Amino acid sequence: MQRLVSWTLTAVALTAGVYLSTSAWAQTPQPFPRSPAQQAPPPPAPPPQTQVPAAPPARPAVPAQAAGEVPTEATLGVPLYPNAQFLGSFDAGRGQRFYLFGVQSPFVEMVTYYRTTLKQRGEVLFEAPGTHMFEMGRFREEAMAFPPSVTVKDYTWGGSPGLPNPKVGAQPPHFPTVLQIVPAPTR
Repeated sequence: MQRLVSWTLTAVALTAGVYLSTSAWAQTPQPFPRSPAQQAPPPPAPPPQTQVPAAPPARPAVPAQAAGEVPTEATLGVPLYPNAQFLGSFDAGRGQRFYLFGVQSPFVEMVTYYRTTLKQRGEVLFEAPGTHMFEMGRFREEAMAFPPSVTVKDYTWGGSPGLPNPKVGAQPPHFPTVLQIVPAPTR
């Protein structure tokens, strides 16, 4: 028994020694601190490579609908706040779109409006910046990218005047609150 324990300890010590010696060879210790004159030489330049065409730059997200194609309450399945201005619509994936609307009303007023209109409390997603979500349907992971919902976000957090109006020269110049509406997919 004693011989087995002795052999096991020897094997463990030998394994640890091999591990430590190989890791010591892998890294060369560097003196510390160095003066500017003692700086290590720069690494050798990589060998020249054949020219590979660069990938095209990623396209920025552009609204998919033209400005004239403003969605209605019927197409969205949810009431719109009276002064909400359509900002754009974007592909959310899995046959869904999300629609952005800028609103000149304060965040708290918008949350109160949708609490009353949708007859539900909704859910606070973030305290700062204020973000509140009202789900309008059941989320089906196999068929949806986002749950059908209305999300209200405060863009005046941190002293900001709001989200800049994407339409150059249009009024108002900033929207204090933004609505994101994700209707249920049509298929």
